[in-house]
Amino acid sequence: MDEKTRIELEAAAFRRLVSHLREHTEVQNLDLMDLAGFCRNCLSKWYLAAAEERGIKMDYEQAKEIIYGMPYSEWKEKYQKEEKKEM
Repeated sequence: MDEKTRIELEAAAFRRLVSHLREHTEVQNLDLMDLAGFCRNCLSKWYLAAAEERGIKMDYEQAKEIIYGMPYSEWKEKYQKEEKKEM
């Protein structure tokens, strides 16, 4: 497989992952962290780092909006549940 095709496939898989996470708002970031060791915020940080490596100006809030599909504050208000307290 040539490099261009590999990058295109990786980009498609990433877009599919982001789309899947946007569709499954019932899955909380804490659940993702516990199960997979990463969450939407991690993806946002990785996206921001990739942009910065390429000299693209972006801040963390912009990166989160790309991953969440809306401003993070809006997503948080609509979908984030209260953290469960251990007894």
